[in-house]
Amino acid sequence: MANIELRNISHSYHMKPGEPIPADCDVNSGFVIQGLNLTWEEGSANALLGPSGCGKTTILNIISGLVRPTMGQILYDGRDVTNLPAEKRCIAQVFQFPVVYDTMSVYKNLAFPLRNAGVSRQDIKRKVHEIAEILDLKPVLQTTAGKISQAEKQKVSLGRGIIRDDTVAILFDEPLTVIDPKEKYVLRRKIREVQKQLNITTIYVTHDQHEALTFADKVTVMKDGYVVQTGSPSQLHAEPESPFIGYFIGSPGMNLMGCTLIDDALNFGEFALPISKKMRSVLEPHGTEFQFGIRPEFILVSLEKANEAVLPFTVSLVENVGSYQVLTLVADGIQIKSRAPERLPVSPGDRIWTRFPEDRIKVFKNDRRIY
Repeated sequence: MANIELRNISHSYHMKPGEPIPADCDVNSGFVIQGLNLTWEEGSANALLGPSGCGKTTILNIISGLVRPTMGQILYDGRDVTNLPAEKRCIAQVFQFPVVYDTMSVYKNLAFPLRNAGVSRQDIKRKVHEIAEILDLKPVLQTTAGKISQAEKQKVSLGRGIIRDDTVAILFDEPLTVIDPKEKYVLRRKIREVQKQLNITTIYVTHDQHEALTFADKVTVMKDGYVVQTGSPSQLHAEPESPFIGYFIGSPGMNLMGCTLIDDALNFGEFALPISKKMRSVLEPHGTEFQFGIRPEFILVSLEKANEAVLPFTVSLVENVGSYQVLTLVADGIQIKSRAPERLPVSPGDRIWTRFPEDRIKVFKNDRRIY
């Protein structure tokens, strides 16, 4: 296992490693990642989350040695491995599409790295059966790899990496992309079990927030080649540092609305939301124009007006997802979503009263959270 650190990593596929970076460059001028500083602790389970094209796979390939960065350093346990070739980094990498030898048995696929390393036949047999037991592959050990399922093939890909005693980290690049939906949950759970059992540093790349948040202890969210925020799943949900995190994390994502601070209220056009003196004192030094955010599950809704601190909306859509309803609410050109109990008798066209608890409100300015 290893502590993996990226220091000031920038990369362009149009420049050579070590070539000076122009002072006015940005990701739009060819840099897929820029100024990246990240650390993954030994034995930790991590995820890199973000939309397609944000640089996630490039980071994995830089860590494994398949790509040498234009600028910056990669360190394993404090040792600079930036110029070390991929075959000497002892990294296991599992790709979107399972990499197996279809004409060989599962046993021979797992044994292949050990045979190349000159390990004795007896030790190979012991290790193969040990890994097959961990990955639930014993029933198919003698089956030709071309005849097993995609999920089983992905397990074989993982097994070939962790069967080596010198493996310091496992990198997953969208490993569930081609897996049958019925098998995705089982395979993701198995990957997490293996990570815990072996206590090995793991980095899991995905664009799927559910995969990232259910797998990792620490999630790094990226956008346009930059790190937006790193934190635990609960931190990303409860304390988003930018509107992007608020909207990208959560289902549905955070409601975001422009607002103006006027006296002791946030004005949304046709209606205003009273705020405390504490909130006003925090916002006033930053001007008057802000972006207001609140998650759908934190909006309190009622069919009756309970007090003066509620705002009226009209229900435009009701989506029943089983244990709760997702309501789309509109008022004066504003549209928000709210979660409501399944038992709430509400239909499109109904008037509904909403309350935004102040301790659940987030306020952003220039894409950064200030409250």
